[in-house]
Amino acid sequence: MCSLNLTAQDEDALFIQKIHEHILAEGRSYEWLSQLCTGYPGRIAGSPQDSGASRFMLDLLQRIGTDTSYLQQTETNYWYRGDIEEAYQVLPDGSLNKLNAIALGGSGATPDRGMTAQILEIQSLDELEKLNDEDVTGKIVFFNRPMDPAQIRTFRAYGGAVDQRVYGPATASKKGAVAAIVRSMTLKKDDIPHTGVTVFADSIAKIPAFGISTNDADKLSKQLKENAVYVYLRNNPADMGLRPTWNVVGEIKGYEKPEEILLVGGHLDSWDVGQGAHDDGSGCIQSVEVLSALKLLGYKPKRTLRAVMFANEENGLAGGRAYARISGEKGEFHLAAIESDAGGFSPRGFSFEADTAVFKNYYRAVTQWLPVLESYGLQFEMGGSGADIGPLKYQKGLLIGLRPDSQRYFDYHHTAADTIDAVNERELKLGAAAMASLIYLIDKYGLN
Repeated sequence: MCSLNLTAQDEDALFIQKIHEHILAEGRSYEWLSQLCTGYPGRIAGSPQDSGASRFMLDLLQRIGTDTSYLQQTETNYWYRGDIEEAYQVLPDGSLNKLNAIALGGSGATPDRGMTAQILEIQSLDELEKLNDEDVTGKIVFFNRPMDPAQIRTFRAYGGAVDQRVYGPATASKKGAVAAIVRSMTLKKDDIPHTGVTVFADSIAKIPAFGISTNDADKLSKQLKENAVYVYLRNNPADMGLRPTWNVVGEIKGYEKPEEILLVGGHLDSWDVGQGAHDDGSGCIQSVEVLSALKLLGYKPKRTLRAVMFANEENGLAGGRAYARISGEKGEFHLAAIESDAGGFSPRGFSFEADTAVFKNYYRAVTQWLPVLESYGLQFEMGGSGADIGPLKYQKGLLIGLRPDSQRYFDYHHTAADTIDAVNERELKLGAAAMASLIYLIDKYGLN
């Protein structure tokens, strides 16, 4: 067990205080995030912006003084949005009312002149599956199940609604629909459309698929109760084939147990709108801040500290899978991995998961540290960690998710509004300090 006596607790409390004071007063995470967001916005995997961001992050890791830093190449299917994106409601008199809409990642294209069809409102995939094909054929399926506002945890509300975006258009295509529109995945009532991945199997015809704002979704739904509604869509995305993309890795070697790796990370790619500030530039930059702060504070880690900016989380998870595979081939062991992929908001704690053979012992170990972390508003819970570190579960280390306040996250998620201006500098730094504090404790005491 990782028993702590009073003297050790006092020593830990003092160093964790130093971590917070240093990052809040001297940390450069907001400055670095500004550079990433303004220099390399719209970092969809496989794009020139993605490539440039990888080089930027590699240079940043070298500048903070990591012992080793490198690019780890993998491949992704590069989906290109195109330069045409139009959505209008066709009014009875033939005039057009513009809809706030955006093509979903992986969407098919309309004919060159666009298409007009009647919309059919659907609340769930099950409801659509039960319809006769002739009731769907030739229509635009309108998925309009809102995220549940009664959920305190917004990620649960998201999880309860996102299936219609991910799988709805493909299901509609199988039933004969010519296109699909999906209510944006947000609890906020506004005019901002949200993109995000939609998945078509190779055997399913790709149809145009758009996300529309919650305000427009409510208006269409209301009008459908009185009359048939027709919508015009036009877009020209294209699948560009396999393109290279990169995990960016930097580490500080441990002096006592270098074979045990403590990872901090986020995913570098973003959707091709906005700047990817909360999703997930913040997580990447917080991870760099962790290594930078511990080094500047003169901390000498027992274990190897590694920051990883994962590739292609948004539409494939190629980076996380490649990293776990290569790690296995090298015979590496990640004792713990922390992912920050829930926005740069005020940290509320961490969630933990691991293989069932080791989880109870790990969780018992970390809960001993709650007294020293609770004063920073941090709590522990069992639960998921992060998509990019999930493939490492086979190594039987502890997987950890940073859990910030999530109430505003889905206001920005996958939108053009996800810019550096939406990030609060102090909240961003507090998240980095929370991660650095937990890494310090795991490094010092281990998990046995």
